[in-house]
Amino acid sequence: MADVLSRTRESVLWPFRAYLLLAWTWCRALAQYPVSLVLMTLATSLGVFAEMGAVLVVFGHAGRLEGFSTAEGLLVAGLAATSFACADMILGMVENLGEHIRTGTLDVMLVRPVPPLVQMATDRFAPRRLGRIVPGAVVVVIALVECDIDWTPGRALMLPVLLVSGIAICCSVWVIGACLQFFVADARQAANAITYGGQALTEYPLAIYGREVVRAVTFVLPLAFVTWQPVLYLLDRPDPTGLPDALRFATPLVAVAMCLVAAACWRSGLRHYRSTGS
Repeated sequence: MADVLSRTRESVLWPFRAYLLLAWTWCRALAQYPVSLVLMTLATSLGVFAEMGAVLVVFGHAGRLEGFSTAEGLLVAGLAATSFACADMILGMVENLGEHIRTGTLDVMLVRPVPPLVQMATDRFAPRRLGRIVPGAVVVVIALVECDIDWTPGRALMLPVLLVSGIAICCSVWVIGACLQFFVADARQAANAITYGGQALTEYPLAIYGREVVRAVTFVLPLAFVTWQPVLYLLDRPDPTGLPDALRFATPLVAVAMCLVAAACWRSGLRHYRSTGS
């Protein structure tokens, strides 16, 4: 019985260990050129600060957007930047699925003793993407300090859960978007419209958009649970779009559901795949 449990645990942990090993291999390779790595990381960070600067400009001119102050707007933008940047670093390289299909490298991945999703996610793993995560996290911390939040024990404990759930939702969206390329090899741009376009959409309070948009990103592609619903929970504010307040507690459940949908899409895509031929 102990041997069975040991093998089961090993089989469950193996994809995570393989991911860390392959990612570390790429990090060591890129570390051979430290100046280039540092400059690329700094350039990536500047891009995030430019996005946050745009948010400041908008709030500076408008004062408040749908009742949200500048600090509250930065909390929304910071959560969006952090969640999508983490997802981009963890699973962003799956957007190259179409390239792997065209070149035949997916066939090679399928015969290796490592899950193909792990191989694809770590292919050309880029530690410079930390340059997107750190500025976003800094903005979140500053905004949390500046916002008038009643820090009950429940909110303090729920904050990391909301962050992890938002990252999981973003990762799922990346995988689902990539799976389009199993059926349409040139669908990468359509997938990018969902991922990077979704980040741009969620950087501002959703109340500024039309009712149809809000419902689409809540019940169809649930990006509202990455920033909007968590912020409403933290600020203890009623939803100005008229949706039920109970939705703010559903973020972890939505994250689990999205992960299951992404896994199902990936398995379906692999079953549909028929190799590139010779």
